[in-house]
Amino acid sequence: MIRHRKAIGSAALLLAATLTAEGQTPADTTQTIQEQQLGSVSVVARRKKNTETAAITAERRALVVQNTVSAQLISRTQDKDASEVIRRIPGISLVDGKFVMVRGLSQRYNNVWINGAAVPSSEPDSRAFSFDIIPSSQIDNLAIVKSPAAEYPADYTGGFIMINTKDLPDRNGWQITVGTGVNDRSQFRPFSYAAGSCTDFLGFDRSMRPLNGGFNATLPTYAGTDNIDPLQTGLSNDWRIRSHNPLPDIKLGGVYSFQKRLDDKRLGLLATLNYNNSYRTALNMENSLFGAYDATNNKPVYLRKSTDNQYTQESRLGGLLNLTLAMDNGTKYEWKNLVNQLGKNRYTARQGYNAQNDRQITQEYYFSSRTTYNTQFSGKHLVADVNQIDWNVGYAYANRMLPDRRLVEFNDRTDQTMGLYSADREFTRLDEHIASAAANWKRRYDWWHTNPTLKAGAYAEYRTRDYRTRDFYYTWDPYLTTLPGGFQFTDQITDIMQPDNYGADKLYMKEEVNYTNNYKAHGTQAAGYVAMSVPVGALDVYGGLRYEFSRTELITNTRQTEPSPISTFYTYHDLFPSLNLNYHLTDKQQVRLSAGRTVNRPEFRELSPVVFYDFDLASNVQGNADLKPAYIANLDLRYEWYPSAGEMLSVAVFYKHFKNPIEWTYTVAGGTNLIYSNKNAKAAHNAGIELDLRKSLGFMGLPDFSLSLNASYIYSHVMFEKGSKERNRAMQGQSPYLINAGIFYQGRRNGWSAAILYNRIGKRIVGVGRSLGTTGSEDTKNIPDSYEMPRDAIDLTASKKIGKWQISAAIRDVLAQYVRFQQIETISNANGTQEIDEVTKRYKPGRNFSLSATYNF
Repeated sequence: MIRHRKAIGSAALLLAATLTAEGQTPADTTQTIQEQQLGSVSVVARRKKNTETAAITAERRALVVQNTVSAQLISRTQDKDASEVIRRIPGISLVDGKFVMVRGLSQRYNNVWINGAAVPSSEPDSRAFSFDIIPSSQIDNLAIVKSPAAEYPADYTGGFIMINTKDLPDRNGWQITVGTGVNDRSQFRPFSYAAGSCTDFLGFDRSMRPLNGGFNATLPTYAGTDNIDPLQTGLSNDWRIRSHNPLPDIKLGGVYSFQKRLDDKRLGLLATLNYNNSYRTALNMENSLFGAYDATNNKPVYLRKSTDNQYTQESRLGGLLNLTLAMDNGTKYEWKNLVNQLGKNRYTARQGYNAQNDRQITQEYYFSSRTTYNTQFSGKHLVADVNQIDWNVGYAYANRMLPDRRLVEFNDRTDQTMGLYSADREFTRLDEHIASAAANWKRRYDWWHTNPTLKAGAYAEYRTRDYRTRDFYYTWDPYLTTLPGGFQFTDQITDIMQPDNYGADKLYMKEEVNYTNNYKAHGTQAAGYVAMSVPVGALDVYGGLRYEFSRTELITNTRQTEPSPISTFYTYHDLFPSLNLNYHLTDKQQVRLSAGRTVNRPEFRELSPVVFYDFDLASNVQGNADLKPAYIANLDLRYEWYPSAGEMLSVAVFYKHFKNPIEWTYTVAGGTNLIYSNKNAKAAHNAGIELDLRKSLGFMGLPDFSLSLNASYIYSHVMFEKGSKERNRAMQGQSPYLINAGIFYQGRRNGWSAAILYNRIGKRIVGVGRSLGTTGSEDTKNIPDSYEMPRDAIDLTASKKIGKWQISAAIRDVLAQYVRFQQIETISNANGTQEIDEVTKRYKPGRNFSLSATYNF
């Protein structure tokens, strides 16, 4: 209730304006003193969820442990996509600049929903959502729930990440953004690339890399009279590598917003379109792999030692269309759509040596396109002021194309002359569809001077995936060929791939037929929950129970040379209890305690026997049909203090116990070939402490400045079965500490804003090593653990409002320190023990400078 006293003539008038949330009925009435009486003045307003104050308020009032990032903070940091936005949250770090780790846990332990509906994994080989596909301009708010609750899916342990895109605009108008940027190691320098399609800059291939012509049927695998002339396949025969000096990166964006009041309704429309194109070069990038250190001779043992020059162009085209109809009685309908098209065009030239010390030159011609589409139709209803019902139906689609990936290898293993060893062309397509529906009911009661809330809901999801790949290779018969002698002895692929060298009795194509590398999968999930929130004096008690049924059907082929489908089923019934307690010490301080059980189930690809060659790892990747779900017990204790609006301090400690944790590791495929796969450990522990501080510096006489600091320290330990040759160690993907800090300036009168941002993560295991083998000669193959090493990242941003214009500038990764991966092992020698660090990957990413202008009209 907000009251203002105003004298009108000789009568004193007391005016009470009751501010209500949209769709609610004001409970107070307005009265006059003396002879005049007025009706109530009701100001119906929408609560803004995209401001920093609203984000902190949401965290404070939440029934669970959660962190929130608002659109307001996003605009201040000038983060370009969701991956940069989310790293501002306590306990968050990024892998490869796009995959999120919460509290140091691998990305597989997170669950991501957009606008209240599940989204498919953006990667074909793992459970991971690539946050770089969501432009920051489309985000209204982003929240991470860190404690279990019955109303949320149980399949998360690090965090349940909810991204909400913008909906009902505040005003009508257009917004246009034009930006550019440079990377000091990429722009205006020689950039190597292969021929592409005229639509590569839009993120998809139109005509350069299709698999058609004579490829409708399977090609023969063995040599014979039906050898295929490569010129008759319809495939491009352009193997040349070009070079140019790339122009600056491009960033374009447009937003149209419309809202209109129709009697007791508000209609809103929000449409956005954005485009980004960037170039990145990594020169002299070390890319090696080591076996166990040779302590006797005090020297490393290389399994692979090489150097890469890698040139990457990435394009992203995205759009959003949201329609909202909001009624004053509390009913609201929304239709939200989000589509993104991403393309990556990359050429890599690698030189080095293998384990036999043979010199090798390898090349990868790589183009991938990813399409993601999410749509949800939802409704919210307020019934008799005490019942709230919300529901949604959603559909999501993800497509990943890898058309005509070319791998070329030259080596000198037979003599000292380089010669063609292999030339392959691979075509891969993945399609995934998700249909989901959810309904939730909430009722508020008035019992014995308390107001408990009862919740119940149901969720259903059907997911299907189709993964297909075909692999072709060039070969010739050295005894039945008309090719000139020694034609293969060169290190230039263009010298070999000449039309005169093609023919059924010369250089021809074969297909590496392997149906076991294709799979289909279907997943069904059904869930229901009940939960109750009960305030008891200063204590809020929120507890619930969730039931989940999960069934996965994996359809694989048992024979390589022909379709031979067989289905394997994985079925689980689980109960997940949770309890969240919140004790209010004062109006501004509270303590939370939460406990609950969660799960981490294997993904489709992780269960399948499909083998995929990862050029960056120079190794194959394969699934594991014996993977079991991991079950996790979670415990959180958190103190929160909210001294004033927009400020907060929280300190949290947490503990997690894992049964059958799933980790990424090596297995040996024979010789020196390694295969990366997933496997279950016996158990693991994870414990840590988090600090989050957001503070205005007004007490120092700097009212326009604020400070943000969040840091985490985490300890983890993995255990194995008694008698196992595996080493006890930290969990794979676990960072022992994380630091994010920022100083922000927001000029209240001059239109300036600026920020200095800092980030650092501790070293973490990115690939679990391999202890002694169990059979034959593999007993001596010991692979040390691989770590991503710490680096300091500092970003500077500034912007200025000038009328309807906003000019923004940023420098990202000011220090431009090396990105460094190492294998680390401890050896024993005459001096005791010694830690050996061996660099497996190292490169400089360069600094990124950007400038943009936004105009509102």
